[in-house]
Amino acid sequence: MSTLEPHLKRVYWETTAGCNLRCIHCRRLDILDQPSPDELTTSEAKAVLGDLKAMGRPVVIFSGGEPLYRKDIFEVMSYAKNLGLPVALATNGTLVDRPLAQRIKDAGVYYASISLDGARAASHESFRGPGTFEQALRGFRAMRDAGIKVQINFTVTRANVGEVADIRALARAERAIALYLFLLVPVGCGVQIAPALMLNAEEVEAWLQWVREEDGKDALPIKAICAPQIYRLENSVPSSPSSLPASLPDRKGCLAGIHMCFISHQGDVYPCGYLPLSAGNVRQQSIRQIWESAPLLAELRDPELLQGRCGACEFKFICGGCRARAYHAYGTVQGEEPYCVYQPA
Repeated sequence: MSTLEPHLKRVYWETTAGCNLRCIHCRRLDILDQPSPDELTTSEAKAVLGDLKAMGRPVVIFSGGEPLYRKDIFEVMSYAKNLGLPVALATNGTLVDRPLAQRIKDAGVYYASISLDGARAASHESFRGPGTFEQALRGFRAMRDAGIKVQINFTVTRANVGEVADIRALARAERAIALYLFLLVPVGCGVQIAPALMLNAEEVEAWLQWVREEDGKDALPIKAICAPQIYRLENSVPSSPSSLPASLPDRKGCLAGIHMCFISHQGDVYPCGYLPLSAGNVRQQSIRQIWESAPLLAELRDPELLQGRCGACEFKFICGGCRARAYHAYGTVQGEEPYCVYQPA
């Protein structure tokens, strides 16, 4: 049997398409200046959260847009908390001051992420706009001081890859709980900047080698995100179908549709936020029905369907390549990872 066992561990909910920023690498093209009129209603959101409780209580990450633009955000986060769901928040941080940070904490948020795309103001603001560096740091500190665990997210591109060591030092100095380094995925606004800012496969390999060598050297965890190739570097012994046990090893690389999904503000369920193919809509089906029976998700759970170098790769069961970058490059979710240098044996 070649199908990976699905277990929903994390759900990213794009609560709204409204946002106060216009980041040049945003996964969306149509960011609004106000809460989106077609977003899930409060009652629809609560119904989805109730379904998630019955599915094993995955972590729910409230994102956007900017989730703090959603008018009922504190009501729905509190509802999730009262259901017993772990509640996290992905925010750009620029709207967060100390009183708002306390409201976020009181609503049940135990974990949050703040995006910094440079170790200094000039580089960060080239992505996110004037004044946003200090505003994001203010938001980070306010939530940290309110007792929320806060990680820093950093999107790695040619424009800022030279600052990775510096952002690590900043994360340590600010007492971040972790540093997550995201490899740019060409989707939304990212499609427009990818030709100029995307690392090539060799540069990706060198960066991942750095992450592999540096993670664990101190108390700050460093994780490469949307870069499943790192699990090839971390596993010197490949697996092959003939040597696999009855149940496959747990996927560590691309988790889209296997251990995570993304719910859009309109209720569409995507394997991840960067793969623009809907598996269904929670306004027509329950999230459980979609998770358990959507053909798209079933396809993503079968490594034997992978094509090109990913299909031939000895590490496909633990890595899987980025399905979103494959889709962007080849128009199929089963294409090979275009930013990997490895040639399968």
